[in-house]
Amino acid sequence: MIKNKYHYMNPYIAGVLLGMVLIMAFYFSGHGIGASGAVKSVVVDQVVHTMPTYAENSAFLKKYVGHDTSPFKSWMFLEILGVLLGGFLSGAISGRLHFEIEKTPQLTNKKRLLIVLVSGVIVGIGTQFARGCASGAAMSGMVALSVTGFVTFFVMFATAFVVARLVKKIWIKKN
Repeated sequence: MIKNKYHYMNPYIAGVLLGMVLIMAFYFSGHGIGASGAVKSVVVDQVVHTMPTYAENSAFLKKYVGHDTSPFKSWMFLEILGVLLGGFLSGAISGRLHFEIEKTPQLTNKKRLLIVLVSGVIVGIGTQFARGCASGAAMSGMVALSVTGFVTFFVMFATAFVVARLVKKIWIKKN
């Protein structure tokens, strides 16, 4: 067995702490956590300020025209800044902070980054069709004791398990 040179938090403790963060988010802010709205707030702000005529004629964007659309007033944007800062600090404190492009030897860095970019765009589009991201649908839904939150969580993990097995066969080429 390969030993990891880095020390990671026990996943069970991390899960309990995440659950506590979700409960505190509901208690203090009245809503759970999510990520997809952060990107949307940045895009809306940029479109409203750089293409005001387009925004005024857009069924979706016209409600933002004439209002302060600064992403810094969006709780989700601030949440994502906190996640990025927390991840950066955690990596720095634990000695894991470094730049690396993880990929299979068969891929070039350019192709791997293209795959990540395209995948991110597809996920972003999917979150808009779904009206939210996985953390909002599953984790926040479960904290609110929503049946759909539990179903979403189960389906996500079942799908991830199957896809991970398929990708592993492609990713790790056996000698």
